[in-house]
Amino acid sequence: MDLATRRRRQALFLFFLLPGIAMSSWVTRTPDLRDGLEASTAQMGLILFGLSLGSMIGVLCSGRLVSRFGTRPVMGVGTALIVAGLGVISAGSLLASAPLVMAGLFAFGLGMGGGEVAINVDATDVERLTGKTTMPILHGCFSLGTVAGSCAGIAATAARLPVHWHLAAVTLIAAAMLLYAIRAIPAGTGLGTPGETRSGSARPKVWKDTRLVLIGAVVLAMALAEGAANDWLPLLMVDGHGLDATAGSLVYTGFAAAMTIGRFGGAYFLDRFGRTAVVRASAVSGAIGLLLVIFSDNAVLAGAAVLFWGLGAALGFPVALSAAGETGPDETARVSLVATIAYLAFLVGPPGLGFLGDHWGLRTAMLVVLAFVVSAVFLAPAVDTRGRLAAQHSPSRPT
Repeated sequence: MDLATRRRRQALFLFFLLPGIAMSSWVTRTPDLRDGLEASTAQMGLILFGLSLGSMIGVLCSGRLVSRFGTRPVMGVGTALIVAGLGVISAGSLLASAPLVMAGLFAFGLGMGGGEVAINVDATDVERLTGKTTMPILHGCFSLGTVAGSCAGIAATAARLPVHWHLAAVTLIAAAMLLYAIRAIPAGTGLGTPGETRSGSARPKVWKDTRLVLIGAVVLAMALAEGAANDWLPLLMVDGHGLDATAGSLVYTGFAAAMTIGRFGGAYFLDRFGRTAVVRASAVSGAIGLLLVIFSDNAVLAGAAVLFWGLGAALGFPVALSAAGETGPDETARVSLVATIAYLAFLVGPPGLGFLGDHWGLRTAMLVVLAFVVSAVFLAPAVDTRGRLAAQHSPSRPT
């Protein structure tokens, strides 16, 4: 691996780490945010809809933007929006303004969704250049960021540090990380042909690929499992199992730690047992964890079960994105399609689970997530695309 590729890979670690830190920083403070805004569960679902809406708009635009401008500017602008959105959430907390918090979450989601395809296309290109299974490790950096951010959130919650000061400090740290990392990302990756960029003529063909749509169904289920925890787990443990805010944040940290372990260790199991077996085992683990969280009345057992939930949700997203890029030509469009399907979970999940939780409780609402995760057990063979990749001759991959 040459020096430029090594620096680029290290920069990608930061591009995955930064959103994880930023997201878990405000997720661990959602009970305090909820109390400061005096919002009900349904109202919190509506506020979180700002994140979902921004994410969906961003991911719908991201593939076309990457084809037109390349990954570097899209990654830079998207990550800058994450940083700016976190600052707005901080201001909304200070002013106890639900619309301002929702606007900050919208900008945050727009940045995450907008940069999602770009970062993963760049990561897939690095995976190709190095010849190593690195996508789970890169996504592991996101999970590692969530662990770091949630640990800081627990400390801030225990110390009764105001939410706005906590998030303001994270905003400054995230801005410094972005300025450092963007310099190592080369220009031109992901650019489409001029005709394709103008007309987007390749995209209808992508939607007709049945294998790709099935991969999207897998990532929808597993992204919903991950997103439900990111949006609701602290409140689920506080309202559904009677824990205090600090303990609820600690359980979320356990979930994030389990995801981190699953992603950093995932490459070994993927290379040894193959994608189908690993994704199927992941879905089973996630289902066991959700079952215990939903039906167990023992708070300690439910908190421990979150580890199975986290391990189960760890590999679905990165494995599906790698598989999507291997299903045929026009990698950017294929990764964009699967990422778009995944973000449906983020669009529908928060308000839907919030509505159900307000009427029947968050524990009951998680039955929807459980049903999707169980479906992934049967859809797992769709992600085994390496044989298909070997049969291709695809010099059209953008570099």
